Amino acid sequence: MTPAIKALKKARVEFEVLQFSHDPNDNDFANEAVNKLGLAQQQVFKTLLLSVDGKLHVAISPATKQVDLKAFAKACGGKKAQLAEQSLAEKSSGYVIGGISPFGQKKRLPTWVHASAFEYQKVYVSAGRRGLEVAVSPEIFEQLCDAKRSHF
Repeated sequence: MTPAIKALKKARVEFEVLQFSHDPNDNDFANEAVNKLGLAQQQVFKTLLLSVDGKLHVAISPATKQVDLKAFAKACGGKKAQLAEQSLAEKSSGYVIGGISPFGQKKRLPTWVHASAFEYQKVYVSAGRRGLEVAVSPEIFEQLCDAKRSHF
């Protein structure tokens, strides 16, 4: 059981765990989940750690889109955003790249969720390990991560 699943259970929110056999040669983690679980691509979201003016933030973004770094920095009240270094992202979140979940991270960071998530009753994000996803209502991001909605 991952810290993400523990956090969801502790919060007593509705969620569903989906599991698949991760191919270690596949680094397109979200698309691997789409293909192996038969998910609607637009409902799969990735969790990224970004540095905005030197401070870490979490972006929950559609897997089908690249994060607009300028728009993300602006949403955070900053000037410049960039992907966090892998080692920093893993150390801060407690998860490995490709398995970073917005739930149960080691350190609580300002979190932003792409507004398109709210077009769906449920979306899919990593459950804290490669090959493990959770289906949740997007409102859970606001409830458990204090996430703010934005277009980035």
